[in-house]
Amino acid sequence: MKQRIESVDLLRGFTIAAMILVNTPGDWGQVYTPLLHADWHGLTPTDLIFPLFLFIVGISIYYAYKHKKGSLPVYKKIAVRSLKLIILGLFLNVFTPIPPFFETLESVRIPGVLQRIGIVFFITAWLYLNCNWKLLLGISITILLGYWLFLGFMPFPDGTLPTFNRAPNNWSNYIDLKILGQHMWKPDYDPEGILGTFPAIVTSILGVLVGRFLDSEMSYKAIKLGAIGLVAVLLGYVWHLVFPINKALWSSSFVLVTAGMGTIILGLMYYIVDVKGWHLGAVFKYAGMNAITVYFLSSLISKSFYKIPVGNNENLHSWLYHNVFVSESMSLKLTSLVYALTVVLCYLGLGYYLYRKNIFIKV
Repeated sequence: MKQRIESVDLLRGFTIAAMILVNTPGDWGQVYTPLLHADWHGLTPTDLIFPLFLFIVGISIYYAYKHKKGSLPVYKKIAVRSLKLIILGLFLNVFTPIPPFFETLESVRIPGVLQRIGIVFFITAWLYLNCNWKLLLGISITILLGYWLFLGFMPFPDGTLPTFNRAPNNWSNYIDLKILGQHMWKPDYDPEGILGTFPAIVTSILGVLVGRFLDSEMSYKAIKLGAIGLVAVLLGYVWHLVFPINKALWSSSFVLVTAGMGTIILGLMYYIVDVKGWHLGAVFKYAGMNAITVYFLSSLISKSFYKIPVGNNENLHSWLYHNVFVSESMSLKLTSLVYALTVVLCYLGLGYYLYRKNIFIKV
């Protein structure tokens, strides 16, 4: 089988485009519900995006290291790449485009999307190089069950029982508050917090296992991927009855449902692109080939637009949105979406430009 699976690049690029779409509305107060995260328990299309990317990271790990052995040079490359991702994530948190060019370090956020990707990549790659598929599956089951039992049944030091609600009676939030303190996204929790990284690793491991399946000589892989994904989704929704689907906690049920949906989507794309040869959505594939670069630039520029002042009471983002996009002919929610779609098109164009210039930036 060819080394590169086109559907994986396509899905990666589509996921990056979706990330940018939900992160850059024209007005956060005017956003369609599917483009927002669930308030706490539950699942929206937006909640599917980040776990889908970590799932693809796992698939990429399989193809990148399937012919490699765990040696010092390999581990060094993995560590360096992980460290780059973490540093880029921290840079996004501390950078501001106006003097003094750094956020207040006393309360700057430490976790983040790129930080979690870096940590998950490092641990998943190490596990893949040292474990067979049966052991990887066993580790995944152990983490998901252990995470549920710990968050749901381990008493706090004062003897009170935990819940899956927001702080203070929640182990994930409790540990983040103890260790991270003010360095969190919100005062009472961080969606990329410490404990949630463990089940996030399972999301990536499941991607490794799906990558292994894609690389096999098995027939009817697209149909079987759909069936495997459906089983995972059903199991996740059954688990939801006792351990709610929750992105902020990255609950075990959330892992199964999102990985299952990712497997179904990948199976469909694999059938369309790799089996039937219908080259649809190539513009997403180009962005997927420089996924981290596109995401990093979109986050950096978006933050800068919010920070650069224009006039007395506006920033560059607000000025651009209200003076170029807002009109009486469209509702505010539609206008906000059009702004986001315009931003997405700009970065898809960037991905295409990098592809045409044969520029592939390895992070």
